[in-house]
Amino acid sequence: MNAKPTSPEISPADEGRKPRSDGEQSRERLLHAAMRLFGEQGFSKTSTREIAQAANANVAAISYYFGDKAGLYQACFTAICTPAEDNIAMFDQPHFTLRESLRGYYQQMIAPLLAGADAEVMLRLFYREMLEPTGIWQREIEDNIKPEHLALVRVLCRHLGLKKPNDGIHLLAYAIAAMCVQMLIGRDVVNAVTPHMMATPAAIELWAGQLTNFAEALVKAEKTKLQQGKK
Repeated sequence: MNAKPTSPEISPADEGRKPRSDGEQSRERLLHAAMRLFGEQGFSKTSTREIAQAANANVAAISYYFGDKAGLYQACFTAICTPAEDNIAMFDQPHFTLRESLRGYYQQMIAPLLAGADAEVMLRLFYREMLEPTGIWQREIEDNIKPEHLALVRVLCRHLGLKKPNDGIHLLAYAIAAMCVQMLIGRDVVNAVTPHMMATPAAIELWAGQLTNFAEALVKAEKTKLQQGKK
């Protein structure tokens, strides 16, 4: 799962642009309300009337901007998901050192946690889709998660001197990802045991840096094993 903030801060380049129209603001309010309600209740139990009321918008606006409830649900994921190629570019570069690649990999993974007030809403929406799939989660796997996993495998093969991956390299890639998944889906546990470790963006960045250290050690251990196997 890779996501981007839905309400980015205004950059200096944007300061001279016109304020968003009432229509654009209404569309964004609908998206935020839909993300929250879909995440809390699921797709089937959330009505368009309920979303419109929460967004302080006319229910007809959903049809105008999104077509129907399914279109709105799809738009929620489109709004928060970063294209796989953008995520991959953060870690799969031929000139990157192993450490640079691993750091970039974790940076794109923790992006949802750095989305400020949107983070909880975005993550809850993904969890709900995983628990009650409508088909979007499967597309997310095929369009984003699978390509990103294969890109990480390419990186590992490059740094381990392998022409093609074996099951061991795939296991290594899964293990590297799994260390970060704890941050994404185990937040309640972390907040109960060591809340300070995810209390601020700086704390999250520190954790990601430590994961880079751990992942680098795993790759080096795998390299040693491969070298010993050749003797």
